Amino acid sequence: MSSEETSKHSNSQNQGEGDRESAERYNEATREFVQSGKVDEAAGSAEQDPEEAKESERAGRQQAKELDPAVHRDYEKSEK
Repeated sequence: MSSEETSKHSNSQNQGEGDRESAERYNEATREFVQSGKVDEAAGSAEQDPEEAKESERAGRQQAKELDPAVHRDYEKSEK
């Protein structure tokens, strides 16, 4: 983003949730990223080892304050 664009946006009023200017900047940046051809490279670097994913999931569950008793989930069963 150029300094002209930055100063233009820093003077604008806070639009709160659903900010159209921010959405427009995000959409433009996303289009530029996709057109750059770097999507596959980024996706490849974001892949996670299945065992590492399971360990991350276990750690996250241990930090959870509580489960909703009204919802039954079989966490051992894969969702796919």
